[in-house]
Amino acid sequence: MIIGVGIDVAEIDRFRAALERTPGMAERLFVERELLLPSGERRGIASLAARFAAKEALAKALGAPGDLRWTDAEVWVEESGQPRIRVSGTVAARAAVLGVTSWHVSLSHDAGVASAVVVAEA
Repeated sequence: MIIGVGIDVAEIDRFRAALERTPGMAERLFVERELLLPSGERRGIASLAARFAAKEALAKALGAPGDLRWTDAEVWVEESGQPRIRVSGTVAARAAVLGVTSWHVSLSHDAGVASAVVVAEA
């Protein structure tokens, strides 16, 4: 059963400007594994913008409560290329209240825009 669906878009250049303008913002939005590639290099801005859109979409799928911590949701990609979401803390607590047992996520970025869709399922 579908508990909630969320969708979000992020303009990549605007997201880049926000990160540059606000010191420490990236660390408040993302866990280290999201910020860095396996090689240790910083992940590209389009990829980060898609992950941010996924976190916004996740919040919408949960009814957009205002008390969720950004770093309590981690967006990662399997070797196959399938994006996944891992939740903890405030996000896991809200998901448990709603009965969410699995997540479906789709990420995309093209033409200067990053987008994500998240489905919360019981």
